[in-house]
Amino acid sequence: MIELNTILWLIVAALHLAVVLRAVLLEGRDSYARAAWLLLLIALPVLGVILYLLFGEPWISSGLRDRGRRAYDALLPFAPRPAERGDAAFAANAFRTFEAASGWPASVGNTGRIAPDSDAAIAMLVADIDAATQSVHLSFYIWLADNNGMKVVEAVCRAARRGVTCRIVADAIGSRALIRSDPWSAMRDAGARLCSSLQAPLGLGFLVGHRTDLRNHRKIAVIDGHVTYCGSQNCADPAFLVKRSFAPWVDILVRFEGPVARQADLIFASAWTLETGEDLRPVMAVDPPQPAADGFVAIAAGTGPLSPGGTMTDMFVATLAVAQESATITTPYFAPDPPLISAIVAAARRGVAVRIVFPRRNDNRIVGAIGRAYYPVLARAGVRIFEYGGGLLHAKTIAVDDRLALIGSSNMDRRSLDLNFENNILFESRELATQLREHQQRWLADAIEIDRGGAASRSIARRFVDNLLTMIAPLF
Repeated sequence: MIELNTILWLIVAALHLAVVLRAVLLEGRDSYARAAWLLLLIALPVLGVILYLLFGEPWISSGLRDRGRRAYDALLPFAPRPAERGDAAFAANAFRTFEAASGWPASVGNTGRIAPDSDAAIAMLVADIDAATQSVHLSFYIWLADNNGMKVVEAVCRAARRGVTCRIVADAIGSRALIRSDPWSAMRDAGARLCSSLQAPLGLGFLVGHRTDLRNHRKIAVIDGHVTYCGSQNCADPAFLVKRSFAPWVDILVRFEGPVARQADLIFASAWTLETGEDLRPVMAVDPPQPAADGFVAIAAGTGPLSPGGTMTDMFVATLAVAQESATITTPYFAPDPPLISAIVAAARRGVAVRIVFPRRNDNRIVGAIGRAYYPVLARAGVRIFEYGGGLLHAKTIAVDDRLALIGSSNMDRRSLDLNFENNILFESRELATQLREHQQRWLADAIEIDRGGAASRSIARRFVDNLLTMIAPLF
């Protein structure tokens, strides 16, 4: 008679084998990620199986996925109509990539300006909310009840009390302290409609149809349907009290007007409909913002686990492929997939002056170490690497040839590339790209350049650690 312990071990072994086969056979996963999970499953069989079941796949139930697609498709007819873009040959393929990801054409006639700093950005946003007459749509990953966070809470309360329809989204984990606080209740009491985004009991995501750690990382503000904000900034002070030891957090937020605001509103609306069930098609049925005669081309795109695999990577790669002279990148979290690191290296090798600015101190030590493990690859290709010392540089930007730029919420790590819901705007404007480059230059002025020769030549021990880190990068 087979003993109970033997039966249990057979069950565990069968489960382990099934998970290993699943990790190998899963379609749409790049070979590096497949190898990383396989290595973990072999090295740590029991723990590896638990981790894989929790975090191994960006799974979303078919029902939730279908509802998300239906909500998005229902809103597509309300995107601004195609218009002549003029001479867009410079970045045509980049815009086509964003159009394929979003399902709508790039918009013309947009205007924009970059807030001087984080406090000024909140002041601009509050002023727009105070001037709102119809709607206020806000979505933040982290919203704190600090000075800046409370300014926005109070502005929302004022708007709601005077009859403006306020729809407010905060991530259930990133903003959990605010959601459990009196300011959240105050917005509801004032008449605002609130959504705690992607709620899921820890480790029990199957109860709500998605992985617990799939987060709404977006930063979206749309006022009256014609003004939108996009960038890296959460609704908080630069002191960022939840991680104050890394302060100040250095962010960027861009205020846009024009048809691109409708696109951002559609990204917000599709997520709102998915989570709340409210049909926003009547709200979107009004005429979109009119293009300005002297405006520029821009397109907003939302990505996430409902997108085809590799969508965010495709947009990064397409933006970098445009570069002929220069490309300056800022990102706090760098754990790229193979196509993205190849695109950066290829740009440098073809003679583009590529610079990447990372924060010197990173709040995520593992991802920070993974980012540094890529320094030798970047340095050998000719990329200039800088580390910013004036705080945690949290801005996610790419400026190309002082003409094309990408800003938004997406980092260059696996969470932004594969897991989180993100929003970004690509635009072609010499004036606004120059404003962005001015910000980047200020960050560079407070950064140290990593010696290229030192980064490229490593000891055997360092090379061993770095190679291990790049091997496990797909897990983070």
